[in-house]
Amino acid sequence: MENVLIVGAGPVGLMLACELGLAGARPIVLEKRTEPSELPRANGLGGQIIEFLDHRGLLERFSAGSPFAGRAPGFPFGSVPLRFAGIDDLPLQLLLIQQPQIERLLTERAAELGVEIRRGYEVRSLAQDAEGVTLNGGLRARYVVGCDGGRSLVRELAGIGFPGTTDDEPLRLGHFRTDVGVFESPQFDGLEPGWTRTPHGRLLLTSLHRGVLVAGVREKGEPPESPATIEDFRAAVRRVVGRDLPLGEPIWLSNTVSQARLAERYRAGRVFLAGDAAHLFPAGGSALNVGMTDAANLGWKLAAVLRGRASDELLDTYESERRPVAERALMQTRAQAVIDRVEGEDGRALRELLTEVFAFEQPLRHLAALLRDSGVRYGAEPGPHTGSGGSGSADHPLVGRFAPDLALADGRRLAELMRAGRPVLLDLGGGAALDDDWIDVVRARADDPPADALLIRPDGYVAWAGKDGLAEAAEQLFGVPASG
Repeated sequence: MENVLIVGAGPVGLMLACELGLAGARPIVLEKRTEPSELPRANGLGGQIIEFLDHRGLLERFSAGSPFAGRAPGFPFGSVPLRFAGIDDLPLQLLLIQQPQIERLLTERAAELGVEIRRGYEVRSLAQDAEGVTLNGGLRARYVVGCDGGRSLVRELAGIGFPGTTDDEPLRLGHFRTDVGVFESPQFDGLEPGWTRTPHGRLLLTSLHRGVLVAGVREKGEPPESPATIEDFRAAVRRVVGRDLPLGEPIWLSNTVSQARLAERYRAGRVFLAGDAAHLFPAGGSALNVGMTDAANLGWKLAAVLRGRASDELLDTYESERRPVAERALMQTRAQAVIDRVEGEDGRALRELLTEVFAFEQPLRHLAALLRDSGVRYGAEPGPHTGSGGSGSADHPLVGRFAPDLALADGRRLAELMRAGRPVLLDLGGGAALDDDWIDVVRARADDPPADALLIRPDGYVAWAGKDGLAEAAEQLFGVPASG
């Protein structure tokens, strides 16, 4: 019997495979496609996943050749621009990288960690019992994770509902290879970067990579039944703006409909969901961030249970921690979709007012937190939370948050301590100790340390901070007694 079967070799499934491989598990990734997709369905990463890639020592690989990597200068919130210039300490980061490259890099990392990827394997049936899960009547594992997208068969076979809504405006989307600047041709006169609204629909024109035009068309009506074609795309452009545009050579085209959905459960016995199989957002910018950090959360927990380091109850915290993150992401992406969709004088008034509001620092900070990690503190109610700052674990403001990347006196950063994907006890005051070979104990100094010591989970979240309660925290989370 295998340990874990991961269904789906997209960014979320591959991220989970890398986390399990790093922890010493040997998952198998099952993918129905015989070859990796070259479709650039996503064009970048934004949010906490970038910090997590830094924790794993992968950020340099991902950033190589990127046209932009670093602190976000802004973000399109619906059709209202957020401008972060002048706010130097915002943690929101962006990385322009297309999805095929993300998958190639994660596939390379998975191979380095000994992960097996079986292509051309399509799941048709699923059955589970007290000991494991069986796929297609033969392949068995202790756990199965569905990372197989919005139409997840794993979710369906596990009997997990996927309630939500479907947009009434189909989207035709295309990437085009062009030597002409997006707005250099006179045929683009009167069109703005981003969405242009007309009485007949909306047209998107933008470019995230040199030589590639991204164009989209939204119209009211039923989704096209036939596969996307360049003739159909050009006809839609003519209907919306009243003329042809020099789009260039099509790289890929798609017809899609935005959906807002959240799985009723993230776990059904020994079956788990992650990424688009668990949530679909109606506006861009959050899907990969939430999905890949789902994988970071679930990976170390599955590995801890498989190694006998934790009880099966730890796996229940995957849903209790990650579903609120998706709920918040769904909330803000629904808001983005509404801001973008409202037409006429009402729409103009809404966008003008929000442009004024979003020019102030505090709303910008709040929205940056939403985009980074949904503003959720594990173990607390969603939304802004400052904590009371006491000496114990539960009430310290860092507990339940992603650990800040402290600069240590010896020149290291906290992110560099997390490369092995193990828990870390960072002793900044002297005296903290744990007697266990799974937890790395690091004694260091830092200017203005946030606590005497931090116990950091493998996914980068602070499990305990302060002076008191280390023994209880270690026992509760890892089953480890404290010493010293």
